[in-house]
Amino acid sequence: MEYYNYIKALHLIFVVTWFAGLFYIPRLFIYHIEASKKPSPDKEILTDQLKLMTKRLWKIITWPSAILCTLFAVWLLVLQPIWLQQPWMLVKLLFVVLLILYHLKCHQIYKQLQRDEVKYTSRFMRIWNEGATLILFAVVFLVILKNAFNWIFGVVGIMVLGILLMLGIRLYRRIQQKNPRA
Repeated sequence: MEYYNYIKALHLIFVVTWFAGLFYIPRLFIYHIEASKKPSPDKEILTDQLKLMTKRLWKIITWPSAILCTLFAVWLLVLQPIWLQQPWMLVKLLFVVLLILYHLKCHQIYKQLQRDEVKYTSRFMRIWNEGATLILFAVVFLVILKNAFNWIFGVVGIMVLGILLMLGIRLYRRIQQKNPRA
């Protein structure tokens, strides 16, 4: 068990890098969608560059981080199976499943944009971009509080955060419409 903290540290490092990828990839999706509406040759130059940036982020950082994070998490659960009897851990694992689903949907969008199939608006992507943030808040509160009752307040807090994020997106959109360079 003396290596337990090393495994925990590696798990946390890959949680951070996985989320970094999940925070940035929708921003690249937004730029790609907006570039697809530009006239030639800007459209081609920008989309080619954004495809390359997205591919590198997705394949070199985000996917490996997701896999390593998950492997270290499973290892931790093997070392501490008692955690699976804790209500907070079960709720956390539910959010982890949501995170994996979010990741897989991002992968689907990534593949579509690599084929120049634009199926979403940049506004949708700005909202989608907040999904990882909400999951991160939920998981951090669950891990820190470790109380099945307190997570209910956390979920309510996440909903409030979601509403505030949506309002922030609307405010940003209004500012951007008034000043396109913002």
